[in-house]
Amino acid sequence: MNSSNRVLHGIALLIAAVACFALLDTATKFVSVGVPLLMTVWCRYMFQAAITGVVLLPRRGRSLLYTRRPWMHLLRGLLLLLCSVFAFMSLKVMPVGEFTAIVMLTPLLITLIAATSLGEHISLARWLCTLGGFAGALVVIRPGADMFDWSMLLPLGLVATNTGFQVVTSRLARTDDPGTMHFYTGCVGAVATSLALPFAWQALESPALWMGLVLLGVASTVGHFLLILAYMRAPVAVLTPYLYAQIGFATLAGWLVFSHVPDRWAVAGIAAIAVCGALGTWLNGRDSRRPALLATGQRAC
Repeated sequence: MNSSNRVLHGIALLIAAVACFALLDTATKFVSVGVPLLMTVWCRYMFQAAITGVVLLPRRGRSLLYTRRPWMHLLRGLLLLLCSVFAFMSLKVMPVGEFTAIVMLTPLLITLIAATSLGEHISLARWLCTLGGFAGALVVIRPGADMFDWSMLLPLGLVATNTGFQVVTSRLARTDDPGTMHFYTGCVGAVATSLALPFAWQALESPALWMGLVLLGVASTVGHFLLILAYMRAPVAVLTPYLYAQIGFATLAGWLVFSHVPDRWAVAGIAAIAVCGALGTWLNGRDSRRPALLATGQRAC
């Protein structure tokens, strides 16, 4: 496969991945009305650990388990677990499309971190994109409006933990294999939630809820696997703008499953986040011409 075909293949894989993530969020919102939070998170990580182990362990053997930074894997797994908790709590009270748009602020927040903590030069255009993205989030949340509820700020907690997850991931990826990272992340989440599961287990009588749990586990695992394959075929800076296609998938899923149509203000805010995020990523790629921390923005939860 030549270079251009590999890039196109990577883009196709990434779009398939974000479609899986939109399906994950939709299934999560569906089960949130009848399944305890801890059970939902447990299913998500048990699927990831089990499926990753079944697929990769026979091929890789003990090499899959090798790492020089076990504590970094633990930190990465705990950060991702926090991301999942914030995501599932947010989806219980927010429409899927609006939630997804706010989560896409992560690359813009990483821009701020790079400028304030890492001393990286940020151009005026990229600062404007960052400000525009945050302004779009305010339009979606609309603090002070009649429909505003403080629980709508939960996605901002996800953005903060997701940013930490991306920083740890960018450092860990320099030394460790993506399959190893994916496997350990699932194991950390599965072990942590299993310890507390006996205190939150609840019998589910509805087959639809069990199907929803299976769907979110499969969608999450497949989505992350497709994401890894995509980044193996194309540069991060090339792929990241296509992450914003998830907003479209999520909005469509919210309409089809929950009959939710964003109002004009929400649409304006979502569009601002998508445009500013994609443009900011393109500007970063133009300025740096290399996969850098600012180009990250992979799906966490």
